[in-house]
Amino acid sequence: MPVPASDEQHGTRNKVARSILDHGPSTAAELALRLELTQAAVRRHLDTLVAEGVVEPREKRVYGARSRGRPAKIFALTDCGRDAFDQAYDELAVDALRWIEQSAGGGEAGRAAVAAFARARLAAQAVAYRQAIEAAEPDSRAQALARALSADGYAATARSAPVGEQLCQHHCPVAHAAERYPQLCEAETEAFSQLLGTHVQRLATIAHGDGVCTTYIPGTGQAEKAAPSKTPSKTKTTTASASTAGRNPE
Repeated sequence: MPVPASDEQHGTRNKVARSILDHGPSTAAELALRLELTQAAVRRHLDTLVAEGVVEPREKRVYGARSRGRPAKIFALTDCGRDAFDQAYDELAVDALRWIEQSAGGGEAGRAAVAAFARARLAAQAVAYRQAIEAAEPDSRAQALARALSADGYAATARSAPVGEQLCQHHCPVAHAAERYPQLCEAETEAFSQLLGTHVQRLATIAHGDGVCTTYIPGTGQAEKAAPSKTPSKTKTTTASASTAGRNPE
C-alpha cells in the first residue's frame, strides 16, 4: 500500500529535525547533503518546522575575516523541538533535585547536596566511559568518550581544534534540569577531566542557550594554557573544578 504523501512529508521533516539534533545547528546545504535531498526540499521542510516552533533560524557565526555577501543561516532546535526527543521526565527530575536541595536545608548546604548527587550519578555513568577510554589508543580517547556518550543519548562527536580537541554533545537528555541546577553540568565537566586525565574547559552548554555542549580538551603541553574563547573578542575560561562549569561563558 502506498504511503500517503502527508505521512511521507511528516517522516522527512522528522529526519530533518533528527539530523539537527545529531549534528547540531545546521545550514540547509548541510542538511541536504546529509539527507540526500535537494536544498529546495530541505528549505520547505525547515519552513514548516519553523512555523511549528520546532526549529529556529539563527545567523551563523563567522570567525576571522567575514567574506562578502550575507552569512549563511543556520537552523537549531528550539526547547519545544528538543522536548520531542527523550525529555519526558524533565519535570520529575527537577522536582527530585528540588527535594534533595530542600531536604538538606536549602542555601549552600542544599546546593552542595545536589552537587553530591550529580557527582554520584556521573560516577556510575563513568564506569562504562572509563572502560571505553582505557581500551582506546591515547590519541583516540576523546573519540572513544564521544562514542560512549552517544550510547547514552548525548549524540556526541569529537573533532580537532587548533591546539587540542573539542568534544561536542549535540543533545542533552537533562538540559532542562541542568538549566535550573548547573551542578549537573559541573559534575559532568569534572568527570570528563578525571576520565581524560587533564583539565578540560566547558565553552558552551545547551542548558544555557547554546546549540551544542562544547568542551575543550587541550593537547599535549596545552593543559595549562587558556582555551580559545567562543568569540575572538571575549575570553572567559572555565575549568573542571570551577563552580561556573556548565554555565554560558557569555
